[in-house]
Amino acid sequence: MKKILTSVALVALVVFSSSCSKSRAEKMAMAENVVVNCNPEVLQLVGDRIPAEITVTYPEGYFYPEATLDVTPVLVYEGGSLVGKTVTFQGEKVEANNKVVPKAGGVVKEKFVFGNTEGVESSYLELRPVVHYGKHTVECPAIKVAEGVNTTANLVNLKGSYNIMEDGYQAVLHKSTEGQILYDINSSVVKNSQLRSQSILELQEALKEIAADERVTVTGTQIIAYASPDGGEKLNAELSDKRAGTAEKAWGKITKDGTKADEVQVKSIGQDWKGFQEAISASDIADKELILRVLSMYSDPAVRESEIRNMSKIYTEISKNVFPELRRARFVTNYDFKNFTDEELVELSNTAINVLDEPALLRVAGQSTDADRKVLLYNLAAEKFNSQKALYNLAALYIAKNEPANAERTLARLEDKNSADAQNLLGVAAMLRSDYEAASKLLAKAGNAAAAQNLAAIDIYNGDYAAAASKLKNTTGTNAALANILNGDLKAASAALTGDDALTNYLKAIVAARKGDVSAAKAALKLATDKCPKLAERAAKDIEFATVR
Repeated sequence: MKKILTSVALVALVVFSSSCSKSRAEKMAMAENVVVNCNPEVLQLVGDRIPAEITVTYPEGYFYPEATLDVTPVLVYEGGSLVGKTVTFQGEKVEANNKVVPKAGGVVKEKFVFGNTEGVESSYLELRPVVHYGKHTVECPAIKVAEGVNTTANLVNLKGSYNIMEDGYQAVLHKSTEGQILYDINSSVVKNSQLRSQSILELQEALKEIAADERVTVTGTQIIAYASPDGGEKLNAELSDKRAGTAEKAWGKITKDGTKADEVQVKSIGQDWKGFQEAISASDIADKELILRVLSMYSDPAVRESEIRNMSKIYTEISKNVFPELRRARFVTNYDFKNFTDEELVELSNTAINVLDEPALLRVAGQSTDADRKVLLYNLAAEKFNSQKALYNLAALYIAKNEPANAERTLARLEDKNSADAQNLLGVAAMLRSDYEAASKLLAKAGNAAAAQNLAAIDIYNGDYAAAASKLKNTTGTNAALANILNGDLKAASAALTGDDALTNYLKAIVAARKGDVSAAKAALKLATDKCPKLAERAAKDIEFATVR
């Protein structure tokens, strides 16, 4: 009989203990006076992640020393859910390695991260706790801690900012052609032989070609007379003037066939020290550096001549080989050549591409809307003229086509791979591959304005909005506006929105909505969505417009 009673007592004890543990678990499941907060209250997309920090305040006596609590965060959206990592808390007497919550109560914080997926804009974050006490497990009611995900940050433009090399093509080319006659020492007489010199014959031939070309307009001719810098300054000035007079008469003979400029300007220079310096620099005369030093040290013509005469051996060579070439008169005809129009260049590129020079090829490539033809033309300019501009612009074209590997291979062909523009373009290629760490290093090395904009875009992606706003301070554009919106500076954001494209208007709508200006937000949003149907789809779910819809 005693044994039975003992057994009954034991059973009763087990039943009592079981009932007690279950009631305790159920009591914990009720979560009375437990305070749960989420930071941020509205989740924010940062890059491709949605981070959240949960703070739970447990009251005294809530957490039993032998209990454990599993908390699973779940981001619920239409059509699915994202389940985060379960976190386990334990009482003081549980022998495990989880975060301990004392019976006296306390505050615990946990960080969770969800990936980004379509539809999370309209979602809510809930915690699903499960209490374990003894042999009992009780699922707690789910606790909703945040509603909606703000995805404004993913409006950042990560396609990169970069420069395009100018083609250098000129609609009008300013050119000149010239010939000259030489005089004997101390003479202003033009010898007939000089009018038949190779220099004058070539000038006459050039003038005939100019006259026959409908694209050419002569803008004027200069007749410039000189004297060599030997002899007195006054004597040479008078001699130069006389040579100007005889050269003007000679010009009439040179152009007797009627090929004349619209305007002739006659100038007398006097002693030709500039020509002398150029001639000495280009010569192989011994001690030419000493002569050039004298010219730099003294500006007085008389002193210069005296110092040079003192170099007797050198002066003899100068008198023989340099001074005679400076006793001259130059005939310089200036003219404008009307270059090919864009339409003509396109035609030539199809029928006679070999006549196009480097700037012309670059112009045709830049104007073309056919990406494959642009590649062909840039490659042709690179092969034919070793055009560095063509290689760079070809790399930029590959960037625009979202072909970073081709862009990197093309940039490797550049002679100056370390230029700021090249490094920036390499950084953009890394951005397109989503290698933001490598991109940041390349962009920092580039150090130009475009690189700063690209670094700011990466800052926005990484959630460092203050750094992005600082880099884009006093600039305009959607990235500058976005950085300031996310950094809380709506005034600076408005100042940055100077365009009228769909995205600009969408950001204007966000600024207005955050300011509480519903009518302005609706007006800007309509402009944006009318221009871009995809933005209309986005706006329907965008939490930025929760008070506008």
